Amino acid sequence: MKASELRAKDVAALEKEVTDLLKAHFGLRMQKATQQLTNHSQLGKTRRDIARAKTILAQKKKEATK
Repeated sequence: MKASELRAKDVAALEKEVTDLLKAHFGLRMQKATQQLTNHSQLGKTRRDIARAKTILAQKKKEATK
């Protein structure tokens, strides 16, 4: 997911996005552990998406407190 798409969302939507990404990442980790994961690059992509969403969420929360 692109940063511009995430910046368009509000805080509640970003929090939901982070939880959805964490669940997806957990599912991928379980697939890797059971050797069912075929595309290992998905792990890195979801990890980066989580970090991107958390960063934008923190920025929006900081702006809200100002």
